[in-house]
Amino acid sequence: MLRENGFNTMAVGKWHLAPMEQTTPSGPYTQWPLSRGFERYYGFLEAETDSFHPELFYDNHAVDPPKTPEEGYHLSEDLVDRAIEFVRDQTSVTPEKPFFLYLAFGAAHAPHQAPQEYLEKYRGRFDHGWDAERATRHARQIERGILPPGTELAPRNPGVVPFDELSDDERKLSVRLQEAYAAMLDHTDHHIGRLMEFLERIGQMENTITILLSDNGASQEGGQKGSLNPTAFQNGIAEDVEEMVARIDDIGTTRAHANYPWGWAQAGNTPFKRYKQNTHEGGVRCPLIVRWPRGLPRTGEVRQQFHHVNDIVPTLFEVLGVRAPEVHNGIPQLPLHGVSMAYTFGSPTAPTRKEAQYFEMFGHRAIWHDGWKAVAFHQRGTSFDDDQWELYHHDTDFSECDDLARTHPEQLQKMIARFWVEAGKYDVLPLDDNGFAYRAKIPRPGSPRRRTTFTYYPGMAHLPVAAVPPVMNRAHRITAHVDRATAADEGVLVSLGNISSGYVLYVKDNRLVYEYNFLGTRYTVTSVEELPTGPAELTFAFVKTGDMRGVGHLYVSGRPVGAGDIPRVLPHFLGWQGLDVGRDTLSPSSPHYEGEFAFTGGFEKVVFTVAPDEEGTVPFERVD
Repeated sequence: MLRENGFNTMAVGKWHLAPMEQTTPSGPYTQWPLSRGFERYYGFLEAETDSFHPELFYDNHAVDPPKTPEEGYHLSEDLVDRAIEFVRDQTSVTPEKPFFLYLAFGAAHAPHQAPQEYLEKYRGRFDHGWDAERATRHARQIERGILPPGTELAPRNPGVVPFDELSDDERKLSVRLQEAYAAMLDHTDHHIGRLMEFLERIGQMENTITILLSDNGASQEGGQKGSLNPTAFQNGIAEDVEEMVARIDDIGTTRAHANYPWGWAQAGNTPFKRYKQNTHEGGVRCPLIVRWPRGLPRTGEVRQQFHHVNDIVPTLFEVLGVRAPEVHNGIPQLPLHGVSMAYTFGSPTAPTRKEAQYFEMFGHRAIWHDGWKAVAFHQRGTSFDDDQWELYHHDTDFSECDDLARTHPEQLQKMIARFWVEAGKYDVLPLDDNGFAYRAKIPRPGSPRRRTTFTYYPGMAHLPVAAVPPVMNRAHRITAHVDRATAADEGVLVSLGNISSGYVLYVKDNRLVYEYNFLGTRYTVTSVEELPTGPAELTFAFVKTGDMRGVGHLYVSGRPVGAGDIPRVLPHFLGWQGLDVGRDTLSPSSPHYEGEFAFTGGFEKVVFTVAPDEEGTVPFERVD
């Protein structure tokens, strides 16, 4: 809509607004940034990415990062570089035109990664633990007027152990994980400052509206103990503290995909309870900072009116004098869902103009209306009818510590009824409590993953993990059609994943090798004999011997050349880094070669054949 009103529009960073199976080199592109009103795009399309080895897209095509971590690469710096480039190009050529820049960092979403100097800066800064940190933050928030006077500190969330009761290893690990988070956030803040300095330098700061916000509360996805491997969490597998402590110096670096434990997440959500994915305030209450020197000359003030992220667009439209179209490209448009916050700019204590707001995620539900909030925590797999609704009066209980459900039953029933009205109005229904693992495992209609045969050609673009063959816990076969001129021809045939998880099939030292990375434990099958030169079909076949286990077989043109046990495979999700053919881009899938290790021989294609379900089989003998 801004583009139609004379703005140049640019998006940089995280998108995550297209179905992941549609983020392929062949689209469909209808939900990508350039089809959703943006003229330029640079960033990553999935929920998260490795900040040292990101899966990047430029406009509508995949690209490699401009340099390596060894050369100083980090995603946050790269995103700001590109944002500055886009704005610089626009203001240089058409300085009379306004611009809209949407910049969404990967930070401080997991994995928590930062340059070494930032990691060192925070050594020892959190040794006092999450309980003391939470109390300090609570007092500081009240002192600075961020919280209303008298706001209580919510009790510990279930599963959060008092910091002093942790073992020495648990304390050491948790502190290092929090240091990595803080380092990443600090590093991001520095680069936001670079963008602000650039706007100042080109004379655009005074008339630029800057809005800074987080998209949700602090995350519970690091689990009770913390994590060095997000694939473990997504598959419901707990990591061992002793093993993580042995890798403590990897935290924050290219060698780990770290996330902090629940205790630090709750400290990040001070003074609230619960986390991201929940609908208590710890999941949905986030800071919002607005800077507009020409329209908001007073700085450092706090506004307490209730508002929601869907109020940002109406706010911008009001201050810009833009009207939302009723029809766009011949299609009638839905009305804007939010209300403008612009009245708060000049009226710090004016009553909120927001009437109601629903919340729902994975079956957790809430409704805010006229200062009251009803909220239900949902246990996945149970009946929604069994959920216990709580009731809070935010005007006097900002941190949701005093549940009034029993003393105000009529008010609670009114709020619950209002939730169902709002849920029906805004297409929330039917409720669905299936988690990430289920959604990742079951391909949607139209997904390329619904096929059982996949043929890929060397040189194709990197393929995001949501569109790769669904080999998880299924019998499958991978056959590479090659033509090696000499025994020295070697390299990666197909790779998926990174240091956390995945698999790779490659030729090295004239042997065929398959590696399966089960959360850092590698199961390797190597051919017992050297490979012939000339045309050949190099095959890996996985034959199940039980649930989530099997045997890997290697074949050369149908002749068996090796086999080995693969006693554990991941059930739902292979990892966050996708598939390459003929090379291994980004973070290496194996420690047994360096760089991309591109295949040097002739390479026609690679064919995946996958069983239709977890019970099916795939013949692995040669089929002429």
